[in-house]
Amino acid sequence: MVFEFIFGVALLLSAWLPAKSDGIPDGVLHMECRDRYFMMAVGLSFSGEEPHFEAVDETGVYPITEQYAAECGYSVSVLPLQGHVELRASYFSCHTDNKDDKVFTFNFNLMANHFGQEATFTLNKTCSPSLPWSPREVTCEVNYMEVSVRSEVTCPSGTKKDDWDAVKTAHSSTTSDWQVMFQRAKEQSIPTNLSEAHKHGYVFDLTDGRLVFRTPYGQPDSFSTEVNGVPVELVHATLFSRQSWVVLMVDLVAACSMYEGSYDENGYMMWKTPEVLHPLLSGLHNTQVNIGVNGEFLEQPVAEERGYIVEKHNGTVQLSIPYNADGGYRKSCVTEDLYEFHVFNLYLEQILVDEDHVQTRLRLHRTWATPLLPHPVFTHNQTVNEEHMFSVYLGDVPDDVELAAVHLNGHKFTVPFTNTSRHAITKVVHPNSTHGYTLKVPFDDPVVLQQFSKEDAAMQHKLDINYTLTVLPEKEPFYHFASVMAQSDVCKSLTLYLDLVEH
Repeated sequence: MVFEFIFGVALLLSAWLPAKSDGIPDGVLHMECRDRYFMMAVGLSFSGEEPHFEAVDETGVYPITEQYAAECGYSVSVLPLQGHVELRASYFSCHTDNKDDKVFTFNFNLMANHFGQEATFTLNKTCSPSLPWSPREVTCEVNYMEVSVRSEVTCPSGTKKDDWDAVKTAHSSTTSDWQVMFQRAKEQSIPTNLSEAHKHGYVFDLTDGRLVFRTPYGQPDSFSTEVNGVPVELVHATLFSRQSWVVLMVDLVAACSMYEGSYDENGYMMWKTPEVLHPLLSGLHNTQVNIGVNGEFLEQPVAEERGYIVEKHNGTVQLSIPYNADGGYRKSCVTEDLYEFHVFNLYLEQILVDEDHVQTRLRLHRTWATPLLPHPVFTHNQTVNEEHMFSVYLGDVPDDVELAAVHLNGHKFTVPFTNTSRHAITKVVHPNSTHGYTLKVPFDDPVVLQQFSKEDAAMQHKLDINYTLTVLPEKEPFYHFASVMAQSDVCKSLTLYLDLVEH
């Protein structure tokens, strides 16, 4: 699963559905409010190259660089098979105007090369979540982890020794400001204030009703482990504030499956996540799994109709999707022969309920792909000798591949053929996203090799065909060779033979 390869091809695919926005030409921008994030997509055909984004609020303008995006709750992905660049912004992203955790307003600048000129467009969108916030929510984005918890204080039924150790450390602190302490494998970091933590890439925010913690992947205070054989990245932050003899302490845990996906010989892509990623994200009473693609969940009957399978084995949730199922994207490529790969933009939700009936909602975005799969085209000789014409079918040609030329016994003919040509080529479209070509060449055409066989008392006809096909939009060529032979009956062969001798 080499995603660098996936994102490195076809950067100028141009199929993007139109969605109108003030100040932006038709067909180049799409903005949507989703359950837990805002999404904006810009067509590659519009921008000419990867566009750039800036977040805007009353304090200024902030370029969304790779590092800044991971810290502030933004993700920018080039999706060449869909023909656009996608920006996703958490509802708790740094520069979002938040009203009571119910109304979120986003303001962005889009910089793009439009018609050969650098242009800046001002964009804004106001969103309201369609679902109420759960007591605890975890987001596993492609570049960061985010957890938010309801800021109301509750008393859990089970208190562990590690919790009391954290309380002791917090109570010995001499400051009343909020501080954070990271815990990893029975080790605790030295408490630090939030401004110092922010310098190391950690972001904490207190909204009207929620406490938010966000971190890029691979931070020094996060750690990798295995849960039921599945790799998991985890970060455990304890936030506390001492007021006189009272200590207010909140555990913030983000845990995300880092399974890269696999592919089996039966044509299924598979992805795994533990049912319970961490004791503080326990699902002892109930675990519900919802699956989706491209950022939207599917109704269960729709998922089943597409062949999506969700199974639970030994504390692990396993998702299997046929590589050619609806919702994915297919691409041809050439490495000597013709290959293909399939890409899915997975969107997964786990709803966990612990022994205190506290609900945790975990959402995960991942892009995963098959390895390169051979996709051979084939030829079928459909020639009927009595018709005195070669008829050869070239089949199983993918939608993103077209026939550019054919060489007939070394003579090149571009497609489509000229009206004066005696050859004919017809495209045949199939409902399974493939097509084919039927080539017809008369036996007596000058390009056909003729040889009279005294043994068979018949004229033998030979045609070597070299097809030149190209993968779109790169115009990357590959070749397919076929050789066919036929023979005519005695009388007609002799007549043809004498004609050839005379000329």
